[in-house]
Amino acid sequence: MEEVRGSIPLSSTRRTCQEFPEVPKAAGQRAFLANCLLWQFPCHSVSSLEKGNSKRELVRRSKRLTAKTVQHAPPGKHADGDGLTLVVKPSGTRSWVMRLTIDGKQRDIGIGGYPSVSLADARLRAAEMRVATIEGSDPTGSERTGDAPAFAAAAKVVHEMNLPRWRNKHAANEWFASLERYAFDRIGNIPLHRIERSDIIAVLSPIWTTKPETARRVRQRIRKVMQYGMAHGWVETNPAGEAIDGALPSMPKVKNHQRALPYFEVPAALDKTAYSQASEASKLCLRFLVLTAVRSGEARGANWAEIDTENATWTIPAERMKANGEHRVPLSRQALDTLEAAKSLNDGSSLVFPSPLRRGEPLSWQALLKLLRTYEMETTVHGFRSAFKTWCIEQSATPWAVGEAALAHVVGNSVEAAYVRSDLFDQRRQLMQNWADYVAP
Repeated sequence: MEEVRGSIPLSSTRRTCQEFPEVPKAAGQRAFLANCLLWQFPCHSVSSLEKGNSKRELVRRSKRLTAKTVQHAPPGKHADGDGLTLVVKPSGTRSWVMRLTIDGKQRDIGIGGYPSVSLADARLRAAEMRVATIEGSDPTGSERTGDAPAFAAAAKVVHEMNLPRWRNKHAANEWFASLERYAFDRIGNIPLHRIERSDIIAVLSPIWTTKPETARRVRQRIRKVMQYGMAHGWVETNPAGEAIDGALPSMPKVKNHQRALPYFEVPAALDKTAYSQASEASKLCLRFLVLTAVRSGEARGANWAEIDTENATWTIPAERMKANGEHRVPLSRQALDTLEAAKSLNDGSSLVFPSPLRRGEPLSWQALLKLLRTYEMETTVHGFRSAFKTWCIEQSATPWAVGEAALAHVVGNSVEAAYVRSDLFDQRRQLMQNWADYVAP
């Protein structure tokens, strides 16, 4: 491009840079061109100036935003022309977005929020970005996009950052494996700042209706990786965010409850598994889990240091509980007998139910599930907690709050919890003994 219509040659911008040596040459040329576009051709892009379609430009100029309309515009998107748009959210927050075509793809780039960035400032920045795009440089003015990692590399970093918050290896492995399986083929090798909404839609569309829960999790994890890119200045907007909602059909939320046996079938199930060919650790752990109504990970990770046999109490530390709070479990006579039998499993570690295959490690979650599947039981391990809760409601006069406390559920909201400090331990002791007498008389 040698010159812009209106006799504003690039040589003039060079003279401007010479007159103001403190301004970098490229920046001076770009700012001078942008100001010329705004001053002499306020609503014209370079391409439209070359076409000289004056009638169309006059119409467009009449529809431009004013300072008053910017201040009072209702929620929605309000175009100012040449790709500049004011976005007003229902909360009243106002921000500027510039749409540009870069490398053949449309990109929406945030310019800043109003009133920090006025209408005049937004127009000037938009003009500078258009000039930068024509020159083939980065329109955001960022020097960091060249350092942006590919999506797969960024996902690995985010995965490693979050490893401490996962309570088991299975959850950690599943997080990364889902991205490997569904996202890496499409966007794994693309730098973060080059990933567009169309790329995310292409990843999600094949599984959005056939595997809705998986698709929801994959999208959530992609969004997390892109947030990492935004925090480091490589990405302006998140392509996996709300902007793609319109391209994906709304899916009804289906509550998939874990399969559970009716409570009156639990005694027979315990008898059946007691005589199975499974490892002694698996059989005793499952029995202990049913008798105490705890979660799988809490039972499999049980440690002898947590057990007080003299007071028939098992204290699970906060870091092993889902709600991050210490949980005391009253032990029934049957539960204590199970612990006595488990002493024969000692492998030198402090684990109550150590793995027979991996010395010093707890049983895997698959071990208990395999035990149930061997006998084709229509339940999950977690389903025994549901059976216990149903029994509490139908076969006992136990207050609802006591049953919830036995399951280590948080009762009420945070304000109520601040006032109700009791864990109803004494009432739960009788409840757990009654349950043990029912399932293992």
